Formats: sequence, C-alpha cells, structure tokens
Amino acid sequence: MGRTIVIATLAAVLVSCGKHKYVVPTDFAQIDSIAPIYPDYTDIVVPPNIAPLNFALPVTGATEMAVLFEGEKEGKLVAGAGKELKVDIDSAEWHRLLEQNRGAGIRVSIFACMPQGWVRFQPHSLEVAEEDIDPYLSYRLIEPGYELYRQVGLYQRNLTNFDERPIYENNRAYSDEHNHCVNCHNYQNYSTRQMLFHVRANHGGTIIVRNGKAEKVQIKGDSILTAGVYPSWHPKKNLIAFSTNKTGQAFHLYHNEKIEVLDEASDLLLYNADTHEVSRVLGDTTKFETFPCWSPDGLWLYYCTANEPQSAETLNLPDSMAEMRRVLLYNKFHYDIRRLPYNEQTGLFGPSEMVVDCSSRERSASFPRVSPDGRYLLFAEGDYGQFHIWHKSSDLFVKDLQTDSIYPLTEANSDDVDSYHTWSSNGRWIVFSSRRMDGNYTRPFITYFDRQGHAHKAFCLPQHDPDHNILLLKSYNVPELTRDAVRISERELRQCIYETEGTMATYHALKRVTH
Repeated sequence: MGRTIVIATLAAVLVSCGKHKYVVPTDFAQIDSIAPIYPDYTDIVVPPNIAPLNFALPVTGATEMAVLFEGEKEGKLVAGAGKELKVDIDSAEWHRLLEQNRGAGIRVSIFACMPQGWVRFQPHSLEVAEEDIDPYLSYRLIEPGYELYRQVGLYQRNLTNFDERPIYENNRAYSDEHNHCVNCHNYQNYSTRQMLFHVRANHGGTIIVRNGKAEKVQIKGDSILTAGVYPSWHPKKNLIAFSTNKTGQAFHLYHNEKIEVLDEASDLLLYNADTHEVSRVLGDTTKFETFPCWSPDGLWLYYCTANEPQSAETLNLPDSMAEMRRVLLYNKFHYDIRRLPYNEQTGLFGPSEMVVDCSSRERSASFPRVSPDGRYLLFAEGDYGQFHIWHKSSDLFVKDLQTDSIYPLTEANSDDVDSYHTWSSNGRWIVFSSRRMDGNYTRPFITYFDRQGHAHKAFCLPQHDPDHNILLLKSYNVPELTRDAVRISERELRQCIYETEGTMATYHALKRVTH
C-alpha cells in the first residue's frame, strides 16, 4: 500500500457524540486509495433528507477512525469510531450539513489509526441533490424460502432516520392455525390514505384501507383464475387493476440460479372499490398478461404479455403435460410491455398497443412503472421469464416515451439481480431491489434519476448499524415510496383479517374490450 508522508496543517476539530470526542488528526500519512468502507457510500448523489450514512471501515490493524465531512457551501461535521470501526453520525448535525449544502457537494476525509500511526485515505465526495426523497418506504421482509413461509411482515421505514414500524406481521412464532402470507402492498398516488395488501392461506383476502377503515374483500369467482395479485391503484378513481395468475415453481439442478417461477395462466382484472365489482380486462387463453400499472394520468394501463413458446420437442406433448412443456421451455418465455387506453367517461379500454418489444430480441420485460411526469417508463429486463427477482440477468431499463429511446440505467445496475422498483413522487429518485451485496438477499438500493434521464451510482438503504445488512437474514420485497406514514394501526388490520370473512366481489363482464 503506497503512501506519502504529509506535513499536515489541518487544525484539530472536536465534536461531542454521546460520551465520546473525536479528533481529526494533524499528523498522518497519506494513502493513495479511497477507503474501502462498507456499505459503499463513495461518490454518490444523496437526498438532502436522507438518514445518516453510517458505515464501517473493514481495515485490518486499524484501532480507531475519524471522519471529517466538509460542505462545499458551508459547515463541517466530525464523526469517529473506536475499535469496532463503525461510524455513528450525529443525526442533527448530519441533517444540518445536508441542508446547508443542498445542491452542492460534501468532501469526506477518512482517517484510520494504524500500528504505525494515523493515515488518511484519499477523500471522496457526496453530492447533495436539490430534491428530497419521499420520507417513507414500505417493504415486505421474508426469509428466502421456496415451499414454506414462517414469519412474514410488511414494514415501513422512515428514510430521514432509522425508525421502522410494522404495518402488519402474520406471526412471530410459526403456527399452522394462524400462518398466512402477506404481500403486494400498494398505495394510491404515493399516499397511505388509500392502500391495500393481500393475505394468502388462513384468513385470506385482499385488505383495502379507505378513509381510515380496513375492509377484507374476496376477489375470486368461476370466471377468475385465482384471487387478484400485483395491484395498481388508479390515480384518480377507486379502481384497482390486478392480474390473476396461476404460477408454479421449478428448481434447477445445475444452474447459477436456484429457482424459476412460471406462469401457467394469467389475465388482467379491474376491481371497483366502490361497487365491489370485478371485471376481466384481458383473458386471452393463448397469452399471458400480468403486472398491470396505471399511468399517472390514469389514461393508460400498462402490462406485460407473452405468448406460450413452442418447440419441435414439445409440440407433440399432450395437453395433460402442458405444465411439463412450460418447464422444459422456461427460458423461451419472453414478455413484452403493451398498454391499453382507458376512457374515464365510458369506463372502456381501447385497442392494445406495443410499447417495449423485448420478445423480438429474445429478451423479457417485467414491472412497468411510469414516472410521475409521464415521460419515462421504468422496467426490469432480463434474458427470459417474468419473475426477475430470481434472474441475475435482470437490469433496470427506461423508455423515454417522448423520444422512444430505450436504454439501461447502467450507472445504477450491477452484475447481480436488479429488479422491483418504485419512483419517488417528484420523479428524481428510484428505489429498487438488488442482490448485489451477497447474491442471496435482496436489499433496497436508491439511485438519483436526473433531469436528463440518467441514473447515478446506487447506494443501499442506510442503517443505524452497518452490519444490519449482513445480520438480517431476510429479503426486502416490493419497496414502495409514500409521502406519508401508514395511519391505520396493526391492531385494526389484525382485527379485520381475523374477525371478518370478507365481502365477496361480484363478477361483471366489461361491455367492450377491443384487442
């Protein structure tokens, strides 16, 4: 490790943090490299309201650390750490420094006490954006099981600090009687005033919260494959688009990926929360239609669709072996993104049109999400299939709906899974799931999306203890940003789930859907 001795003239700076006082050393050797901090928070763009970026310095032999943050406009902050080498930044000082340097940079100098004395690594920078990120992030925490689940919960994190609260948990200890899965939480217009999530197995149903009250709804029937999943709430009306999916799992014996989730059949549904009516929007038995998403103006319904692949080897298989045919051709499923125009006055959908043609390139798209200004379509693209959370080939892409250009978010993507994503309400931030930290667990990552349509280097969700990302043996699923906190209590949700059977939705065919 090369270094140059520096005659330092930097004045010592003291700061009180609890009972500790940290000092920026005045005599040190200069290291040529940037500090290998964990998580990697070097040279990133951060929201001005984000929680402190606490980090660890995994350097053998170091016994102490000091960190100097210097604002480009004004302000300084000093933090430090003892032998554990984990920095705990004072929250009030941190937020003051970020606010002072909104739209400017912060220079970060890291010092480590080594057996031979103090050393300083090459400084790195933080750029503070002008725009805030929505302060609340919801997600599901789930163990990486495949056939069984145990303790599953929905949680909400305050991104301005480290507060996390459960929205709903199924059970802390496993119980056959009470065990159920919770998933697919969704909000209308980045607000928790209208929200929903699904409960599967015992006490199952769709929990819809409106005006502070929770209601369980049973969205199923003879004309529907299964209960609705993958919801998207219309931005203006009490209409919720779902897909209804029959899915199956296949496990690889020799593959760098563990599992494949396959569609056996899927259609699109529309549920009216005022009338409890459900209609089938698309139900072509020769196609798979899934992952609906409303545009922010409510005039388009985007979705993913694929044709069932065929091959010479499987054409002669009988219909009774259709599931086997799909398993054999798992890597031949290629989903495109299409959209349907929606007429708010008549309640009718118009003819479908292609938006992103992936199948002609033997690629596959999932999770379409339109930016709040309506300009960009964000989606995950992988080699095949539609459940990209298991696909290492999955990366984030955008389509500029004004210019029709499609390109990857190269600066934010990684060599591992980058999948489910959510826009901030101002369109400047994207939170997405990634397995880049260890290849096994999904963690939320945040990237700045600038006004030129480019992403920046992504960073993981800050934690009070940096080791939380290593010690928590659960995956974060479906990160969703909101401007406000969930208002309804967990007790009220539990009461609705356990003590009500649920309102049965009534099936009504749409008057006209033009394909």
